[in-house]
Amino acid sequence: MEQETMEQKTLKQEIMEQETMEQETLEQKEKKKQEYNEYVKQVTPTHSLPANMAKAFLTGGAICVLGQFILNTAMNACSLDKDTAGSWCSMLLVLLSVLLTGLNIYPSVANWGGAGALVPITGFANSVAAPAIEFQKEGQVFGIGCKIFTIAGPVILYGIFTSWALGLIYWIGKMIGIF
Repeated sequence: MEQETMEQKTLKQEIMEQETMEQETLEQKEKKKQEYNEYVKQVTPTHSLPANMAKAFLTGGAICVLGQFILNTAMNACSLDKDTAGSWCSMLLVLLSVLLTGLNIYPSVANWGGAGALVPITGFANSVAAPAIEFQKEGQVFGIGCKIFTIAGPVILYGIFTSWALGLIYWIGKMIGIF
């Protein structure tokens, strides 16, 4: 009977030691979790929504002012009609965006201005040019050719598909007399 009691005591001690180790492990995990959460709070930047909106407004507004200046100059100084001046304005804004992307200036503008720099045509040009510049070291075909549309590709694809679908709906509507 004493052997069973000794075995029981030994078993109870092992169970208690195991529970103590599990408790210490849980405490260590909780401590690590708290330390990680504190680290995340320190590292995560805080954002002010009104400030971000103001920056986006200023950046997008500056791009639009530049576009309007190009449009007015093309119409008045170059005596171009509105459609041709608009085409030149678009081409020059895209060219300027690609040049600034190549000089690593546009990413800084986009980082500061947020959606104000990414929404206009200049943002789309940046999204096409940036991967091409980034992957040029991999070669013409596998670098630039394969990666140029990684960001803008889905936009182009779904834009073309949506245009086709809406055109088909319009055509069918014309055929049956709805439009």
